[in-house]
Amino acid sequence: MRFETGVDIDAAAERVWRVMTDVARWPEFTPTMTTVEPLGDGPLGLDGRFRIKQPGLPPMVWQVTEFTDGVSFAWQATGGGVATVGTHVLTPRESGVSVLLGIDQSGPLAPLMSLLAGGRTRRYVRTEAESLKRRCESGDAV
Repeated sequence: MRFETGVDIDAAAERVWRVMTDVARWPEFTPTMTTVEPLGDGPLGLDGRFRIKQPGLPPMVWQVTEFTDGVSFAWQATGGGVATVGTHVLTPRESGVSVLLGIDQSGPLAPLMSLLAGGRTRRYVRTEAESLKRRCESGDAV
């Protein structure tokens, strides 16, 4: 099962990347994140782990499995018979950037999870993209 959404952001790529990878601060600007707790030292990078609590979902530990500085990262969480991979890709445009966010779910219970929580997953991914856009285009971005 795959869910994805894209958004064009009128801000410098460096600014968008900085906000997108400062995952511990996501709860400040997106209602789909209650807490994002780093489980190690240093910035987001390959093999980094984070405990994330989202409204209506159990806490999950996400581990960064792919990281290309300034371009993209992916992380994975497993639980309940489902492996979930979240992807975050930044592509420069003439003025600003395009961001593509995706969720891939696989495993024996992925079809059931899609049926039960697919609508919420789509809403969360879309809300996260829109929240990132608002944060980066406002004066609030770090």
